[in-house]
Amino acid sequence: MTTTSPAAQRTGGLRTGVQRFGTFLSGMIMPNIPALIAWGIITAFFIPVGWTPNDQLSTLVGPIIHYLLPIIIAYTGGTIVYKTRGGVVAAIAVMGAIAGSDYLIAQVNATLPADNQLGQIHMFIGAMIMAPLAAYSMKWLDSLWDGKIKAGFEMLVNMFSAGIWGFVLVVIGFYPVAWLVNGLMNVLSTAVNWLVETNLLPLTSILIEPAKVFFLNNAINHGVLTPLGTQQAAESGKSILFLLEANPGPGVGLLLAFTIFGIGAARASAPGAAVIQFVGGIHEVYFPFALMKPVLILALIAGGMTGVTTNMLFGTGLIAPAAPGSIIAVLGQTFRTDYLGVILSVILSAAVTFVISMIILRASRKKDLAKEDAFAAAVAQTEANKGKSSDALSGLAAKAAGAAAAGAAVATDRRIENVVFACDAGMGSSAMGASVLRNKFKKAGVEGVTVTNQAIANLDGTADLVITQQQLTDRAKAQSPNSIHVSVDNFMNSPKYEEVVEMVRDQRKETP
Repeated sequence: MTTTSPAAQRTGGLRTGVQRFGTFLSGMIMPNIPALIAWGIITAFFIPVGWTPNDQLSTLVGPIIHYLLPIIIAYTGGTIVYKTRGGVVAAIAVMGAIAGSDYLIAQVNATLPADNQLGQIHMFIGAMIMAPLAAYSMKWLDSLWDGKIKAGFEMLVNMFSAGIWGFVLVVIGFYPVAWLVNGLMNVLSTAVNWLVETNLLPLTSILIEPAKVFFLNNAINHGVLTPLGTQQAAESGKSILFLLEANPGPGVGLLLAFTIFGIGAARASAPGAAVIQFVGGIHEVYFPFALMKPVLILALIAGGMTGVTTNMLFGTGLIAPAAPGSIIAVLGQTFRTDYLGVILSVILSAAVTFVISMIILRASRKKDLAKEDAFAAAVAQTEANKGKSSDALSGLAAKAAGAAAAGAAVATDRRIENVVFACDAGMGSSAMGASVLRNKFKKAGVEGVTVTNQAIANLDGTADLVITQQQLTDRAKAQSPNSIHVSVDNFMNSPKYEEVVEMVRDQRKETP
């Protein structure tokens, strides 16, 4: 059992709050990435500068990004909060923001010359505002008359209440929300344009790279970069902003450095992690390697800045978000004339991160080797993955370790039949971890255990055991407090998987 100081709790609470906010944004955006990809393909082929220009099919570009994408984002956000009812009211509400934005821009354009007109502002941020506002308020209103409606009038009240409240929200979206979002987008666009014009855009890596390692990137990526990048892509056909966070170069550079200059289990697992990160696009697999030795974040920042600088020099960008951040997805969304610059940005960012990581790892190699001892292989692997021994065996512990009794006590209190891997989006890294544990159960001959993956926000308390990466465990506990929780540093290869398998196997022996 470990304790946390009040200062650490405050820090963790702030981080957890930002993570939760980023997760909600991610939950609205990620399921709709296929629509963004489809829009990107249409743009790549059919706009005047596309691969196969087509005046008729190019008319799809505007309506999809201006109406379809914000509406389905709002609907998705509403369903997260209040299922279908929340989604429908949110979709109604965001139309007010879309129409209000168009009206405000039309008023300004009426005062401008014909050759200097403002373009449309696409309501991605408006959808992210209206969705929770609409769904939470509808949920609260329904609670006011829950159980107080006479039998036979439920449908009538439900339909009219949602319709009337949707009308109110349309008006709210048309005036204050549209005004707010238009102003915010103008400020953000001006800031980004200033960074580009002053050649300071690479400085964004100072914020983005550490945010990724601490699982705080979703708020930046989905809250700012995706809306602004989509706006730019709609106007010019591409955007460099899609490459600020998705570039797989820094991560693979770090993992290659561990492959050659690392020690112990970190070195052994780095090659597989590099393939998964670079080809599969699951960036989370390199986060534990950076957290082992936080000074390595400097290498990631330098690599990220190198990639952004390269893209600026070549004027390159993507036509739509690359999700996941795989080299395949990045190349698939690259503007048709920009392959050289994008490929060089990935290679050079990987090379810079590799060189700086190599210097850091070699400089500390003697010290790292001196820390190795004769602990059991599982402990050594945990230490290598985490970079320290304290807290490494918290949660479920091996029976041979000192915390075995606590682990065994938990095991006998609840029969493990439903294991859930949870991460921010419920895809990628959690799916990989679920697959690894599923295979371990199969090899051990353990049956009757379901292993699935889902987003933390979707945890409903039915899981017997929830496995998360350490930085996300607090949120998972809040979402599913009655489940057993296990924290791991690396979904791909954690010694705690063996402990889980052993515990479940022992349960089956004791209770046939």
